[in-house]
Amino acid sequence: MQLGMVGLGRMGGNMTERLLKGGHQVLVFDPREEAVAEAAKRGAGPSESLADLVHKLEPPRAVWVMVPSGDPTEVTIFSLADVLNKGDVVIDGGNSNYRETVRRATALGDRGIHMLDAGTSGGIWGLTEGYSLMVGGNSDVYSRVESIFATLAPGPMTGFGLVGPSGAGHFVKMVHNGIEYGLMQAFAEGFELLKAKKEFGLDLKGIGEIWQHGSVVRSWLLDLAVDALAEDSDLSSIRGFVDDSGEGRWTVQEAIDLGVPADVITTSLFRRFRSRQEESFSDRMLAALRQEFGGHSVKSTQE
Repeated sequence: MQLGMVGLGRMGGNMTERLLKGGHQVLVFDPREEAVAEAAKRGAGPSESLADLVHKLEPPRAVWVMVPSGDPTEVTIFSLADVLNKGDVVIDGGNSNYRETVRRATALGDRGIHMLDAGTSGGIWGLTEGYSLMVGGNSDVYSRVESIFATLAPGPMTGFGLVGPSGAGHFVKMVHNGIEYGLMQAFAEGFELLKAKKEFGLDLKGIGEIWQHGSVVRSWLLDLAVDALAEDSDLSSIRGFVDDSGEGRWTVQEAIDLGVPADVITTSLFRRFRSRQEESFSDRMLAALRQEFGGHSVKSTQE
């Protein structure tokens, strides 16, 4: 099947390569000429602009947008809408907020252009392992381009599917990322507890390798933890600053809006915020209060 790909960052570039290997004809565009040239070396058809990309695609067209969420996605999708025709399909594979996705799908629908939202998980490993794809949109439109998802997924019958109407794909991906926050935090705390038991001299990598087989906690995240420990047993080369993409925040806000308790996900998000503080004012206030009411000693900033 023929497909247009807009956005050749690391993930978009890997997806393009996987589609080409799967026998699809892929035409690409990216503002960076070097990214387009690199994709062309792998067999993709280069384009000089969004209009040029659309012109080269055979109708009804399918264009996958893989750019950062927010304004880049907004501008790209509506710029495409200005040059696409009725019956064409836009697939948003980025981490867009599902509410924005619903709005965009409605606006494109008013022009007769279809939109699918594809929550995409797999990161840098997707090229070799395949991507988990959670798709929202019209079922007939989904069926029309299903072979694209089947090629990108881990297998032709696994790891992808239509989960609901427009916005549902990005909503499911949002919750997926919230769960991911909680799982990562649990592994982080567990390994820190193991490391803190100094008298046992525990081998964290070795314990992780034991858990990889037969354990209830065996998982891809555990595999990645073992790989990280194999490279640096103390993780001494990594600063403990944990960023967030925004989807954890959206998940927590949705839990508040729906009145659904999401204690673990919320705590893991706040723990990421805490990781970015060199020194917490709240911790200093706690120390000061203990000194004031109980005469407990405090450590001076000069110590």
